[in-house]
Amino acid sequence: MDNKRKVKARARRIKKTRGHIRLLRVVRLSVHRTSQHIYAQVISEDGARTIASASTLDKALSGVLKGTGNIDAASAVGKLVAERALNMGVKKVAFDRSGFKYHGRVKALADAARSGGLEF
Repeated sequence: MDNKRKVKARARRIKKTRGHIRLLRVVRLSVHRTSQHIYAQVISEDGARTIASASTLDKALSGVLKGTGNIDAASAVGKLVAERALNMGVKKVAFDRSGFKYHGRVKALADAARSGGLEF
């Protein structure tokens, strides 16, 4: 599969998922991953503001992580974003994987966020 088709396929998955989440009118936990880092944001129902966020670049995780592009780092980010969201009063979210497959680091982040107290 060439790169253009991959990008189009991911864009289609993003559009479909976010459209469904908008219909539900719930807070969403959005995940973005690169080869080196993973980012998570809890975004309000209308998408106007970020309620909580965490990433492997976060100063709270800088001394704890051995690497930033692995499953352990994704789990740490999931726990941190769940803790910050609960502090802001958010317990129930919709998981937005941003078109990424639900395995590896994305799954580790989701599992850690669930074990941290978020419901989705």
